[in-house]
Amino acid sequence: MNLTERFLKYVKYDTQSDEETNLTPSTPGQYKFAQVLEQELHAMGLEEITLDDNGYLMATLPANTDRQGVPTIGFIAHLDTSPDMSGHNVNPRIVANYDGNPITLNAEKGIVLSPDEFPELLGHVGEDLIVTDGNTLLGADDKAGIAEIISAVEYLQAHPEIKHGKIRIAFNPDEEIGQGAHKFDVELFGADWAYTMDGGEVGELEFENFNAAVAKVTFAGRNVHPGYAKHKMINSIRIANQFILMLPRWETPEHTEGYEGFYHLVHIDGSVEQTTLTYIIRDHDRDRFERRKRELEHLTRKTNNEFPGCATIEIKDQYYNMREKVEPLMHIVEIAEQAMRDAGVTPKVQPIRGGTDGAQLSFKGLPCPNIFAGGLNFHGRYEFVPVQSMEKARDVIVQIARIVGER
Repeated sequence: MNLTERFLKYVKYDTQSDEETNLTPSTPGQYKFAQVLEQELHAMGLEEITLDDNGYLMATLPANTDRQGVPTIGFIAHLDTSPDMSGHNVNPRIVANYDGNPITLNAEKGIVLSPDEFPELLGHVGEDLIVTDGNTLLGADDKAGIAEIISAVEYLQAHPEIKHGKIRIAFNPDEEIGQGAHKFDVELFGADWAYTMDGGEVGELEFENFNAAVAKVTFAGRNVHPGYAKHKMINSIRIANQFILMLPRWETPEHTEGYEGFYHLVHIDGSVEQTTLTYIIRDHDRDRFERRKRELEHLTRKTNNEFPGCATIEIKDQYYNMREKVEPLMHIVEIAEQAMRDAGVTPKVQPIRGGTDGAQLSFKGLPCPNIFAGGLNFHGRYEFVPVQSMEKARDVIVQIARIVGER
């Protein structure tokens, strides 16, 4: 089974995660897919294969070198796809030798993947693009990563002349809901460091991500018949709206890029009696991140000065910038850069405007930069992945194994 065939097989499994179930894995489809992968790894002859009750699958490709002191490295990808759009009955197709024109995904519904809206398509003219039928996401995030890791291991098995140390691989659930690393057994994995194959465009290499928190601000109101409400009613919806307008309008996702942080209002649930605002807070800089949290607390106190006892806030940190843990070990980034160059890829070191399992794993003692998997337009019907990008990612994994084995 080649890389493309493997990927097309994997995306047929519905593995959407669900943050409402409070289970691990959060959906049964993820465990079913892990079992399929477990059987495949056994058939390949890998060793130390484990699949625990929480859906964490690990395996070993043994070292084929007698050199002493070669580090054990790992490669990690996640089983789940985003809950933002259906992953049920994914129906991919290959657009061979893409010509740069709009691609009709679904003629009946008028769904078109056009370079006018997605100019990144033009960077892949002449390549073979795997696209959706417009009804679901594709699942390249992160089944491309899984297919690349397994295909790289298969390549190393077929080419014993490439000397490498012990290689550990892992596939975990629930990355898309921020829980992928929560029950990851770093000690059992036993790698000196690892790489998540969970980035986007070819060349992406990331060892910085947002510091992240979620804030819930709740406003208590008082409902009275509107005909007799003067000096009695307290409309929590209106107070919540006032709170929203106190935050800087330009510090939102739609107005920021690069290292710029933001406040992002992701959900409103309200009535006159009670309204709750849910924000996510993001910033690469830890000090600015802490100031953003303090600003929300300040605005809550300000609201209570005008409406005593109305507002309460709960803030929960989600993850931190892995740069803090990776920067003292920059050789692991430099190895990935060299591997990309050796695979004919120009490295593009950049910050992640989001998070990966690698961020949490780095703080659990497993330094874990993120490498491209090749997919684009994640989490929606316009998702696509070039076959050639997946092949480059596979080649980068092989080159990392070779470089570490030689050093």
